[in-house]
Amino acid sequence: MSINLSKGQRIDLTKSNPGLTKVIIGLGWDTNRYSGGHAFDLDASAFLLHADGKAKGIEDFVFYNNLTAGNGSVTHTGDNRDGEGDGDDEQIKVDFSKVPPQTDRIGITVTIHDAAARIQNFGQVSNAFVRIVDEATNREILRYDLGEDFSVETAVVVCELYRHGADWKFQAVGSGFSGGLHALCQNYGLDVQ
Repeated sequence: MSINLSKGQRIDLTKSNPGLTKVIIGLGWDTNRYSGGHAFDLDASAFLLHADGKAKGIEDFVFYNNLTAGNGSVTHTGDNRDGEGDGDDEQIKVDFSKVPPQTDRIGITVTIHDAAARIQNFGQVSNAFVRIVDEATNREILRYDLGEDFSVETAVVVCELYRHGADWKFQAVGSGFSGGLHALCQNYGLDVQ
């Protein structure tokens, strides 16, 4: 049975699920009725963060133009450019057994591609969620529905996976940013052009 979390909640992943080494992070969303002339293209990303809370380079950043990082421990399954249909719109896979030892946290984010030019924001997005699935059994472990708390934000830190001793935990974050992917990269220590 899956556990539903609220913003700010933390839960153990590996300690209460013995043998869990590979997970699928499924992210999904719908867009409200919108006639701005442009499709919504939401993009999932992952930042592999060191003890100082920062990524050190492209090797710590997974997104639609860099599908694998962290010694192959974090993999993006591909860009969905319209978010149509039910279920996960994008997925990121994590193999905890391969995560580099210097990675303390993995920040999972969603941004709106070209949001400023398209005049789009997360106030126009509904039913956003993240779920963690055991890749070996396809069993959903937990789900976090983000709710409708956003307005002008163009990027959201959805959740973080973090080390706690030898185990991994999950934190439901749900924090919005203005400035899209560029703002998130700066927040996580990456210098982007």
